[in-house]
Amino acid sequence: MPRRLTAPTALLALLLLAACTGGGGDGTPGGAPAEEEKPGTIVVASGRDVTGSNGVRQRLIDAWNRQQRERSRDAGDPDHYQARLVELPGSADEQRSQLLGALQSGSARYDVVNLDVTWVPEFAEAGLVRALPDDLVDADVIDPVARTARWDGKVYAVPFNSDVGLLYYRRDLLRKAGMEPPYVPDDFTWGQLRGYITTLDDNLDDRDLVNGWTTQLDAYEGRTVNAMEAFATAVPGLTLVDEDGRYTGDVEQLRRGVAELDRRVDPAYVSPDAKKRDETGSMSEFTEGGTAFLRAWPSAYPTLYRVFGDRLGVARLPGRAVLGGQNLAVTTTSERARKATELIRFLTGRQSERCLLEAGFAATRDSAYDRPARCPAEISAAPVPSPTGEPDEVPRREGGRPGFSDAMLKQALERAVHRPRTPLYGAFTQTVITQLEPLVEGGGSADPDEVARRLDEALRRALRG
Repeated sequence: MPRRLTAPTALLALLLLAACTGGGGDGTPGGAPAEEEKPGTIVVASGRDVTGSNGVRQRLIDAWNRQQRERSRDAGDPDHYQARLVELPGSADEQRSQLLGALQSGSARYDVVNLDVTWVPEFAEAGLVRALPDDLVDADVIDPVARTARWDGKVYAVPFNSDVGLLYYRRDLLRKAGMEPPYVPDDFTWGQLRGYITTLDDNLDDRDLVNGWTTQLDAYEGRTVNAMEAFATAVPGLTLVDEDGRYTGDVEQLRRGVAELDRRVDPAYVSPDAKKRDETGSMSEFTEGGTAFLRAWPSAYPTLYRVFGDRLGVARLPGRAVLGGQNLAVTTTSERARKATELIRFLTGRQSERCLLEAGFAATRDSAYDRPARCPAEISAAPVPSPTGEPDEVPRREGGRPGFSDAMLKQALERAVHRPRTPLYGAFTQTVITQLEPLVEGGGSADPDEVARRLDEALRRALRG
């Protein structure tokens, strides 16, 4: 080990494409809003919806639009507000750049922006989004998720959909190697995972086992996420920044974190191609067969289940998992701020969060998991047809949630850790991506202590303001 397999099938390419694409809210591809919007149009800018074309985000906006039309009709008022979803192309890093450029230059008229949780301090500090009523983030919002809404003591962005890393695994490979259920216990550790991979390598031949595990180590945010999960596991309570976003770490903390990451990227265990994989690439590698474990987000489940069926297992990620997700904010330039805030209240309310959960997102509210009132049929994303046109074959639990246990997902969110909260997060993540390159690319040849020292020096320069 390591060993390789061949290219993915056309079917898997279709599945992965469907999982990562969507259209604009008016039925056209996403892009900048039209130059001439109707006066009552609230423009919502967002990244692509992983639930696909006409996904659950668009359906929620459609539901709000129907509500506004009905209220206007009942009041005898022909004028009413409507929301339009604009989906931005590109990666998350590219979407951030597009939003920053548009809001700073005034080149696009966005009222609501869907921000990655790591962007909130930056957009708030730059004066691009406005403070919102505190009651938009109430006690029903899961605590680690709720903390992503605030900067400098104020609510600037309301949690919309959350995210957390999970461990997907091949039940059939573990069973063939002589292991017995439960294959992955609740207290599973990275040391145990490496032991599992050794057992698999000892008991399976090259046709069955190609890689122990794969993840996202390409030079983008995925590398930072994997690094922060290793760092937070090795150094409990690690934050690296103070409440103002300034660097507070030290070489010893980084040394322990880098050493843990070095163990995870050991070529004896990880796929040799993980260093050039993003979410789509790592899913594709896993679905090719021959890889036992995959780190991925909850939205990966439908695609993976359609490939593996009951051979697929899902568990909490060993150690600490990073919190992901997106929050909704109102721009400071919006002329419809009051109504935009009303829209956010609807999109992040209890019913909407249940709909997001049923569609495959991680909901931000306790009530979505604990009191599962079903999503209304006119909004519900269940059942979702497969990208190739067959009926939905993804198993759904009582209440419509696809696949794995709601309790497991909620527990993963409650245990999740934050990436550093700083207005200079762009500088932070670029520094981490760059300084960890020798470790990721080196295949075990880089000196972790030297990598940690250089990372500490670079972070002090990048976050000194």
